[in-house]
Amino acid sequence: MRAIEYSVTGEPDVLTLVDRPMPEPGPGEVRVRIRRSGVNPTDWKSRRGSAPGTPVQPAQVPNQDGSGDVDAVGEGVDAALAGQRVWIWEAAYQRPAGGTAQEYAVVPVRHVVPLPDSASYDLGASLGVPFLTAHRCLTVTEDGPVHLGPGKLAGRTVLVAGGAGAVGNAAIQLARWSDATVITTVSSPEKANLAALAGADHVINYRQQDVVAEVRAIAPHGVDTIVEVSPAANAAIDAAVIATHGSVAVYATDGGETMELPVRASMVPNARWQFVLLYTAPDSWRPRALGDVSAAVAAGAVRVGPEAGIPLHHYPLDQASAAHNAVEQSVTGKVLIDVN
Repeated sequence: MRAIEYSVTGEPDVLTLVDRPMPEPGPGEVRVRIRRSGVNPTDWKSRRGSAPGTPVQPAQVPNQDGSGDVDAVGEGVDAALAGQRVWIWEAAYQRPAGGTAQEYAVVPVRHVVPLPDSASYDLGASLGVPFLTAHRCLTVTEDGPVHLGPGKLAGRTVLVAGGAGAVGNAAIQLARWSDATVITTVSSPEKANLAALAGADHVINYRQQDVVAEVRAIAPHGVDTIVEVSPAANAAIDAAVIATHGSVAVYATDGGETMELPVRASMVPNARWQFVLLYTAPDSWRPRALGDVSAAVAAGAVRVGPEAGIPLHHYPLDQASAAHNAVEQSVTGKVLIDVN
């Protein structure tokens, strides 16, 4: 079977198309025929590594997210899973041969989630990192719900920084499904249109408008939850608009690796600054997130594509390096690799 791998860290050109033996699922595992492989910033950051040129042994098959059909099951796995459509999360984490940038991937059965016939493979491959990250960000607020769904965020206001990004788009969709009032910030009219298509109630162009003034006009008592992509640039803004007992969920470092935190402005409202990384998130959270995202998919509440505010960019498997480069260059939308 065809697979993409890298045996040294570095630029996208370290990704190589190779032939690998067909893998067999072991106990508690399934083999999935991959239809789509989703590319996220975490994938290129892992490929680049902290020191380019570092050997990677065994070679790593990249990409955490994907979708496809269960092709075979291992010992102890329900045989009824064979043939089912699924989406995959964290396929490559601590599994060199597990990434979704290959025609068949073997992963633990708990890493596949049923994908209903009503949902496309494109949607399935777009769920893992963005939607699970968004779920975590939306459920860390003091006295806030630990589940998402209709009514769960009713009466609450959510601010999503960077609403045209993949996580931002997912956060808008999940927050609206949960009946929050959603405010988002963007950098251009084109991105404002995408955020509105995702379902944001209020869109603020931070290059042209005073974000603090605009947010306070919409939510005089502040916002309950902030989904933050650029804490270095936005910390002072976040502290100025956070509500009493609100939270700022930081899931990325766009704009800088360090931040200056306004202590007094965060202390007065008893605000929480919560840092988010999927791989080390609490085990107790994960089943809730998987269940809620699955429920949103089943309800038709989450979508991908330009009509949902997130254009799709498709690449064939042999152009995986171009797909990684597109994400690394911050292309607007979702990058997918068509595998089978």
